[in-house]
Amino acid sequence: MQRPAVMRLPSSDSADSAATLFWGLALLLAAWVYLFGLDSPYAPSNGDELVYAHIARETAATGQWLPLASELVDTRNTKPPLLFWQAMVAGGWGERWSLAALRTPSLIYLALVTAAIALSLRALLGRWREGLLAATVFLAFLSTFRYGRTYLTSAPETFWFSLPLFALWWQRLRHGLPREPGEPAGTAPAAGNSPGWISHLLLGLALGAGLLYKSFALIVPAAAAWWLALLVSEPQGLDGRTVLRHTLRVGASAALALGVFALWFVLDPDPRAIWQEFIVAENAAKFRDPRSWWQAAIALDGSSIWSQLLAYGVNAGLLFTVVAGLAWLGLRQLPRWRRLQPLPAHTAILLAWVGVWLLVFLLPNQRSARYVIPAMPAVAMLLALHWRAIGRAWFVPALLLAAGALAVIARIATVGHELGLSSAGAYAAVLAATAAGAVTLAVGLWRAASTRAAAVLATLLVYAAFNLTVASLDGPVGRYGAQTLAAPAAGPIAVPNGFNGQFERFQFLLPGAHRYVPYETGARRHGDSAWDPAAELARLLATHAAVVWIQHDSAHPEPPCRPACRVLGERWILTSRHLPGEVRWDNVWYPQDWLYRREWLLAAP
Repeated sequence: MQRPAVMRLPSSDSADSAATLFWGLALLLAAWVYLFGLDSPYAPSNGDELVYAHIARETAATGQWLPLASELVDTRNTKPPLLFWQAMVAGGWGERWSLAALRTPSLIYLALVTAAIALSLRALLGRWREGLLAATVFLAFLSTFRYGRTYLTSAPETFWFSLPLFALWWQRLRHGLPREPGEPAGTAPAAGNSPGWISHLLLGLALGAGLLYKSFALIVPAAAAWWLALLVSEPQGLDGRTVLRHTLRVGASAALALGVFALWFVLDPDPRAIWQEFIVAENAAKFRDPRSWWQAAIALDGSSIWSQLLAYGVNAGLLFTVVAGLAWLGLRQLPRWRRLQPLPAHTAILLAWVGVWLLVFLLPNQRSARYVIPAMPAVAMLLALHWRAIGRAWFVPALLLAAGALAVIARIATVGHELGLSSAGAYAAVLAATAAGAVTLAVGLWRAASTRAAAVLATLLVYAAFNLTVASLDGPVGRYGAQTLAAPAAGPIAVPNGFNGQFERFQFLLPGAHRYVPYETGARRHGDSAWDPAAELARLLATHAAVVWIQHDSAHPEPPCRPACRVLGERWILTSRHLPGEVRWDNVWYPQDWLYRREWLLAAP
């Protein structure tokens, strides 16, 4: 079999071996970060994760694949079925229902994407260093950490939408590419230098799988990025016939992918509900706004074009300025592009990938950085290919941001230990992670040669410290005891629901044949001065067999119903979705005032 041509880069063998070893170890650290705490309710995720866990559980309870089921009004069909089928199978149709089980398929998809990144750069350059670097950087992105391992994840569609582009990458390598600037025209083989019809149809099925995870509308960026990558990496130059050939083949793949998505309408016994809930409410709504398109586009808010242009940096998290440095490096190359000097094929593929995804999502009225997550593998690969060319000054702010994050995490862990929520060993583990981060930061700031690597390593240590900090609340102190779980309430249990679908978390905290009745905590969360917690709790206790109640003020260590109620169980939680003014400069150093709270399971006498 013909071996792919590789681009050989001159380097010192000892320096290359040391860098390869470092990035290999860093990748192992990243793997541990992603595996640790997979079952944690505090794993960073999309706020709607529990909504979709609820739909998956309710559908599994029916014993049928379709239609999707939900107790929430108009939320049965807000995502295609493959997302729910994945959870139903992983959770054993309710037999092994846990967050870890539901999240495991996401982690498998993420591992496949990460492996594709590393192997693709290894095949291009003939060495492991850049491949391991790109894979580690990809896992260091905040968007990957937040959306790459939890149940409501971007990993599946990232995998399926990346397949055509990775396939094109390997196909170009197999036929003597990438083409380097100045290479004589016609040196690459003319025959078989583009994917054929069979490859396009198979990859169309892959795109269809991606659509069945998220939305039919994503065929636009997925197919357009593939089509443009084909054109800009074409080794024999472009003419009308070549453009038509690529257009017809990608168009056929896109049509096949949409046909795969359409099977949902064919197989579901209630296609009208899919149309109303998914097509109209979920997708068409992204183009609706009380303002005109231009007003929404140029407004200074999170849905503006200006914010969307920062999407790749926002997804990078602490590495925001590093991505900005990559963009600045690209802008400096514009004069060369204006002279129509050809780009290497691999660079052209990556730029088409990131460019199309960004441009397409400038069009809807509703914009979000997470919409371009399927292009983050390309961002990581571009960073690795131009790692040394990005100035050190772009990496220093990443170190400073990591320093601030480590300081806050260490303070949170310290307060938790003072409250008795973590053991000495658990607290020591957090301090060890933050100390390792501090040493990394010091080395990165002191030694210019270490700054780039230190920025990535420090980011991973921030994630590690976070995981270790919340791990204590994943244990007994953050769970209801065995005695509480062994005494089910004889009737409905009222549970707090401060955000859409959050009541579903009690399926994991209080498993059993319970009927959970959510009650809204919106009055307090919106600062209603007339809200009376004692009266509200009394009302709930009078109408339910038990009530889950969250401490509303750290100054009140007992539930407001005492002594006229029984405490069946107690645990500690970390609060989220704080009101404006709850976290302020004068109390940010005192997380006991805004982060740590007790939660009680209460019953009437």
